[in-house]
Amino acid sequence: MTTAVERRTERLNTKAAGIIALAVMCSRVLGLVREQVSAALFGGGGAMDAFTAAFRIPNLLRDLFAEGALSTAFVTVFSKTVARGGNEAAWTLANKVATLTLVVLSALCVLGIVFSPQLVAGFAPGFAPAKAALTVELTRIMFPFILLVSIAALVMGMLNARNVFAMPALASSFFNIGSIVGGVLLGAWIDRSFGPRALVGLAIGTVIGGAMQLGVQLPPLRRLGYRFRPDFRWRDPGISAILALMGPSVIAASTTQLNVLINSIFASTLGNGPIFWLSIAFRLMQLPLGLFGVALGTVTLPLLSRLIVAGNRSAFRTELSRGMRLAFLLTLPATVGLIVLAGPIVSVLYQHGRFDAYQSAQAADALRFYAIGLCGYAALKVLVNAFYALDHRKTPMVVSFGAVLLNLLFNWIFTFKLGWGTRGLALSTGLVASCNFLVLYALMRHHLGRLETRRMIAMLAKVAAGCALLALLCWASAHWLLGQWATQAFISKAGWLLLTVLVGAAAFVACGMALRIEELHDMAGVLRRRWQRA
Repeated sequence: MTTAVERRTERLNTKAAGIIALAVMCSRVLGLVREQVSAALFGGGGAMDAFTAAFRIPNLLRDLFAEGALSTAFVTVFSKTVARGGNEAAWTLANKVATLTLVVLSALCVLGIVFSPQLVAGFAPGFAPAKAALTVELTRIMFPFILLVSIAALVMGMLNARNVFAMPALASSFFNIGSIVGGVLLGAWIDRSFGPRALVGLAIGTVIGGAMQLGVQLPPLRRLGYRFRPDFRWRDPGISAILALMGPSVIAASTTQLNVLINSIFASTLGNGPIFWLSIAFRLMQLPLGLFGVALGTVTLPLLSRLIVAGNRSAFRTELSRGMRLAFLLTLPATVGLIVLAGPIVSVLYQHGRFDAYQSAQAADALRFYAIGLCGYAALKVLVNAFYALDHRKTPMVVSFGAVLLNLLFNWIFTFKLGWGTRGLALSTGLVASCNFLVLYALMRHHLGRLETRRMIAMLAKVAAGCALLALLCWASAHWLLGQWATQAFISKAGWLLLTVLVGAAAFVACGMALRIEELHDMAGVLRRRWQRA
């Protein structure tokens, strides 16, 4: 029988979520720095289109087979194995999965290198011959990246399942550090003027970063008692369960990245620059997503899996609803800020060196439309994990099939019929993420009987009031203080933007506290207690 103490501790670990949020935010900021450096050195034209497309091919496979399907399926089964069979059984399962991953992805890397020309032709059909040839060369250099980060994702899953969150979340920061330092130094060594050939240095730096992302996670895993021993006995119930989960989640867990890839295919037909502009916009949208959505999703997956094993469906329902409410509370204000202040934000961060005001404006337009789906992205990080914990893996898969088809339809309408270019591609992705969430939410509510929907609507009404005040402040700043952002001096522009963000955030928090948003009061209480202890 579960004791009262156990029931209290088996809740959504907001402290762990906070640690992950800070670590992921650090990674997102370093990823932003990586793109800033690339934009300043190479501009926002055809060269960076080639690099972005080349990196996206192995990166998509990472999302599909590593941080998407493999990581999600492994954490689910590994957590249940620890709960049922103890540490020894879990480590044995980990050795089998690690061995299988090494064999399969090594073969996949070889195939990817051999067939890179065909992959580039399929994923970037609009590239000119010279641009396509450069993309093929860069793709071949970066393909081993998928093997390194797949093993890193597996290690991250083991650590998360054992409630070790900080170093796994920080690991991607080391990837960015390796990419920036190694890529810039090697690029300068190859071509001091940073022409297209210097992109080879950036590609090698990406592989160096992947090796660092894996390496920094191995010491904490060793301290937990894990020792890797090759194990080819793959006829195992745990392996079967992971593979059964992976099949559907290959699509379901990575719909967003798959839709971004589809956007890149369409964007390759729009000339030089659109692929990189979309990448910049998506990166900025991922900053709040990484800070809140990824953190909540990472913490809720092992928790929801343990609650199902314990048969505590009431707690499962409560923690799932709480996780989604937190996702909305934290991302709705960010959505408002990104939409209203997109131009100044992109200009301050990217309008340097060879990246000019026109390219900033194009990226800002895409950011506004990407931001429409931010809340849907964040809530999906929590909701999809709930389906996996319930072993209803086919439901997100079927819904994701529909989402991909809907994205294709929207892209065709917005880009070719209406001529909206990159704005249409970003809008399509945002709308699809929102639709995906609404469908899955309705299905989960039907399965559980109820999902505290009234409580969520009441909270959303209060958050909307705070967001209205925030939008008014941001609009006033964008109209009077930042209206000339394209030609405004950097110091002035950055100063007014920072002031707007701080004042807007303070106004939203004050409004939320006055309206007694419960989740906001809980977060304030946690911060107050930590301050008092400090």
